[in-house]
Amino acid sequence: MDINIIFVCLGLFLVSILYSSVGHGGASGYLAILSLSTYANMDVGWLKQQAWCLNLVVAAIAFYHYYKEGFFEKKLTIPFILGSVPFAILGGYLEIDGGIYDLLLSITLILAAYKLYFIKNDVFEIKNEIPNFNVSIPTGAGIGFLSGIIGVGGGIFLSPIILIKRWANPKTVAATSALFIWVNSAAGLFGAGISHQLQINLSILFPFVVVVLIGGSIGSKFGSIANQYLVKSLLVFVLIVAATKQLLKIIL
Repeated sequence: MDINIIFVCLGLFLVSILYSSVGHGGASGYLAILSLSTYANMDVGWLKQQAWCLNLVVAAIAFYHYYKEGFFEKKLTIPFILGSVPFAILGGYLEIDGGIYDLLLSITLILAAYKLYFIKNDVFEIKNEIPNFNVSIPTGAGIGFLSGIIGVGGGIFLSPIILIKRWANPKTVAATSALFIWVNSAAGLFGAGISHQLQINLSILFPFVVVVLIGGSIGSKFGSIANQYLVKSLLVFVLIVAATKQLLKIIL
């Protein structure tokens, strides 16, 4: 097997384990791995769509496990999704300039690295209140639009907001994020489809799906992994390197 494929599959595997353990699909991590490989030269739309496809696999597994354990809160999740879906479709529909995409992706990767770096196992004091529709729907709309443009599911934006506002505990946030990510990823792909931009290459995607399926199953089932902080540190490093690489593309 080509060394580039091995590198990418190993990276995607590690990303899927870590992200799924907190209910995320891992798109920002997948984009980081792909941007450090020969696939970095692929079209912007192609990169986004592969990340969304992998999100669909991992987020579905994560949601299943957290839902099964009783952590899904419908009243918290649905309003965010209602706001996000039309704007995720719009973001996926739009064609974005490569330079603008590189900048947005760089910012997203840095934010993802920052969020992962400060992940702890703390359980926050919860307010036990659900945000009003006039808060949750616009929040979902904004995140959905960014997700559609960048090619992520939006969990890296939504989870910190819910935790900071103390609307739910970490495991409920994981369940909410997983479903939110799955729906936004599907909406982004739908938007790309109706604008005739779909570029799914199943022969390339298949081994990626296999490794994230395994990694996502491991991460989401146990909610944490052995040597989690080492893996987290490595992933933060990869995200920062990928963001730097994207910024250098813009500067140079």
